[in-house]
Amino acid sequence: MYTQHDPRYRRVRAGLCMGLIACFCGSASANAQVLKPSRALLSWELKFSFSDPQRITLTLPGANQPATYWYMLYTVENDTDRDVPFYATAELVTASLQVIKGGEQISPTVYDAIKARHKITHPFMIDPSRVSGTLLQGEDNAKTSMVVFRQFNRADNAFSIYFSGLSGEIKQQPNPSFDARQPESKKNPRTFTLRKTLEIKYDLPGDETTRRLAKPIRRERGWVMR
Repeated sequence: MYTQHDPRYRRVRAGLCMGLIACFCGSASANAQVLKPSRALLSWELKFSFSDPQRITLTLPGANQPATYWYMLYTVENDTDRDVPFYATAELVTASLQVIKGGEQISPTVYDAIKARHKITHPFMIDPSRVSGTLLQGEDNAKTSMVVFRQFNRADNAFSIYFSGLSGEIKQQPNPSFDARQPESKKNPRTFTLRKTLEIKYDLPGDETTRRLAKPIRRERGWVMR
C-alpha cells in the first residue's frame, strides 16, 4: 500500500479524482464512464418530449454583429399520481468539454424571436422563467417552453445536452478528493448529490467551415446520474 507521503499515492488519488470529475461533467467522449440510474423506477418521473436543437442568428439591440444561438423546444407533462416540483436545468457539453449553461447570458429578445418563429406550431409556448414551480397533474397542465444556449466552439463535431428536473431520483456519491483534515464546506464536500438526468447525444457533421450550416444528428438518448 502507498502512504500519503508517497508520490505514487498522490498520483493515484489525482487519477481517481479526475476520472470521477469526468463522469460528473458528462463528457461527450464515447469513452467516458457514466453512472446510471436504477433500472426500477424509484421516484416520480415526468413525461418529456422535445425537438432536436436548431440555430437562430440575430442582431441584438445595441449590438454591431449578429450572434448565433442554439435552442431546443420541449413540452413537459406530469402524468404521475401527484403534483410535483419542476425546476429544470440544462447544460450543453461539447466534445472538447466546453460547458454552456442553458439560459445563461440570453437576452429576452432571443426568446421573443424563437416564439415568433414557432408561433404557428407552438402557439402556447412560454418563457423559461414561467415554467418553474409546481407542475400539476394531467395533459391540460403540460407546459411548452425552450432552452437556449450560446454558440459553442465551431471546431467541435459533437455535443451532448443534459436536462435535469424530470425525475425525483437522487444518489449520494462520496467525494474522492474530500479532505478530512479540513471542515466540510461547499469547496470541500464529503459527498456529491447526483440527480437522474436526461442525456441526449448529437453529432455535428462536416468540417469547421461547413459545420456552421449542418443539422445535428441525434445519436443516443438515455438517463444518467449527474
